[in-house]
Amino acid sequence: MRSYQNLHIYQLASEVAKVIFELFKKFPVEEKDSLTAPIRHASHSVCANLAEAWEKRHDEATFIAQLNDCEAKAAGVQTWIDFAFNCNYLDRETSRELQAKYNQILSGLVSMANKPASWLMKPGNDSH
Repeated sequence: MRSYQNLHIYQLASEVAKVIFELFKKFPVEEKDSLTAPIRHASHSVCANLAEAWEKRHDEATFIAQLNDCEAKAAGVQTWIDFAFNCNYLDRETSRELQAKYNQILSGLVSMANKPASWLMKPGNDSH
């Protein structure tokens, strides 16, 4: 695999970030700074941190640290989803679907962090 864009986990995170972007467009304007902007930022950060982790595969500790940052952002998104549900901006089904997607993302990130050797870049090899 030559690019983070080919990772299933990245594709899922990117897809869900787009869904969040569209869903949160419909939220009240007074929630722009306190809810809409933070969840959009966090969902995009999951993708960005995963891309950064991919590019840091030459060093195991740095790779794992970047994946941990990605996990933290994904957990943050789940918290924002909870807030949106608790404020009645998201219905139960949508909230559950988004939470399930982020559970898949988190599971994938944990799996990568727990087995970093299979993802690390070998000297002279730029692919996985």
